[in-house]
Amino acid sequence: MAVLDKLKLDGKIAVVTGAGRGLGRAMALALADAGCDIVAAARTRPQIEETAELVRAKGHRSLVVPTDITDPASVQAMVDATIAEFGRIDILLNNAGGATAGMGKPLEEVTDEEWRLGIDTNLSGTFYCCRAAIPHMLRQGGGKIINVTSGFGLRGGRDNFMYTTAKAGLINFTRSLAMTYADRNIQANLIAPGLFPHDNPAMVEWWRGGKFVPMGRLGRDEELGPLCVLLASDLSSYMNGDILALEGGGLSGGHAPTGFAPLLPLKREV
Repeated sequence: MAVLDKLKLDGKIAVVTGAGRGLGRAMALALADAGCDIVAAARTRPQIEETAELVRAKGHRSLVVPTDITDPASVQAMVDATIAEFGRIDILLNNAGGATAGMGKPLEEVTDEEWRLGIDTNLSGTFYCCRAAIPHMLRQGGGKIINVTSGFGLRGGRDNFMYTTAKAGLINFTRSLAMTYADRNIQANLIAPGLFPHDNPAMVEWWRGGKFVPMGRLGRDEELGPLCVLLASDLSSYMNGDILALEGGGLSGGHAPTGFAPLLPLKREV
């Protein structure tokens, strides 16, 4: 098989959580470009309806399933709907997550509820999705799991406890998936995006336009799509439990994502 042919995903069914906007939408559309039919899952129906219409415009089917990944019953209903519609799950992209209440607080001010919400949103939700989807992957003879961590899973951040802890836990959770299911043709890998502001001016300002990233700029959502396709394709058939970072060199030589430049005072508001 030619190299480029191995990137084709014709007829594959991909479940994408957090598919309504940002990186989730960009990756869902890239998977559709490669040939996938898409199950668009997120809490906000109008957003995933927009994603589904964009997928259909590319000539592929798309199922819209409003889903709260912090609720195991909601996740199970999403997987059940997928199987009822398509009969299989070839690719599970666990993208949903993000900042939650309590982020930016000193540890002594973080409440129990804020802690649980941050962990559930960024770690437990992925566990629920994998637990519901893997039995179907086993029955069909294999599948691909792509989990989205963060540079914050590899480096800490000031007053950033739930998100960094959950994203770090996601790394070893994925490695355990890889160890457990490798002999049954399920590969589980991670993407670690760097600083992607999603065209949000406030985030561009917060990250100083990427001036502390070696490449000198922030990431663009569409740049993550090809990496997702790689991990979903046959080109990654011997990759398992691995982390692929897309972050402009920030982890290797820059100061992101720690949130400060060593030449500046370590003020809380930076």
